[in-house]
Amino acid sequence: MMASSSERRRRYYELDPDRVLETISSLSVRVGERFPDSGLAGVGRELVEIGKLARERMDWIGRPIWAVRGMTFFVVAMLVLGLVVLVFNLKPEEGVFEFTTFVGLLEAGLNDLVMLSIGIFFLVTLETRIKRKRALEAIHELRSIAHVIDMHQLTKDPDRVLRDSSENTAHSPASELSVFELRRYLDYCAEMLSLTGKIASLYLQNFEDAAAIAAVNEIEDLTTGLSRKIWQKIMILQGGGLG
Repeated sequence: MMASSSERRRRYYELDPDRVLETISSLSVRVGERFPDSGLAGVGRELVEIGKLARERMDWIGRPIWAVRGMTFFVVAMLVLGLVVLVFNLKPEEGVFEFTTFVGLLEAGLNDLVMLSIGIFFLVTLETRIKRKRALEAIHELRSIAHVIDMHQLTKDPDRVLRDSSENTAHSPASELSVFELRRYLDYCAEMLSLTGKIASLYLQNFEDAAAIAAVNEIEDLTTGLSRKIWQKIMILQGGGLG
């Protein structure tokens, strides 16, 4: 059966969380095979777990929270009903209805209306704020792991591999990788950072919230900037003519 146009459009305009997780898992395996005892292999395994959590969280964020919606509808209905009953039971005092009395009633009514509007807005946006909190907490995890990935490549200096080891000091970081291995290590770090940004983007597919969009954009800017530094190192290795 041929896919519908909407299904084909989603295929090219939306990230498939299963494919993203599959790519992360494949990368983790590759890192583990190349550098089995490295901290980067552990980071790769952790990124797989974060990807699995992201798939579950995005499904949860995309579903309605019926308990919150039901409570919101009930409370708002009661508030509106109470306001209507109050209006219909207002009876002006007998005699002359003075202008000052009218102004006082109008001011009190406006104040009540403003407070009622604020209460209704709070209840109506409660579901969004609950989802936003969970999304921002998850995105904060991605920000943390991006910095962890950056820490793993921080001391991987291509100049230290290309130059004579006798120039190192007693406290210079150990350089146990060959040029080829260092290039692969740095490339794995860049891939992890890119996939970290992809995980962040998953949270926006079923949740269009300004705060979440801003947080995801920050993650993408962060991972892009860190990846740029890594690729500068890779370019130095390629320019060394030893790779």
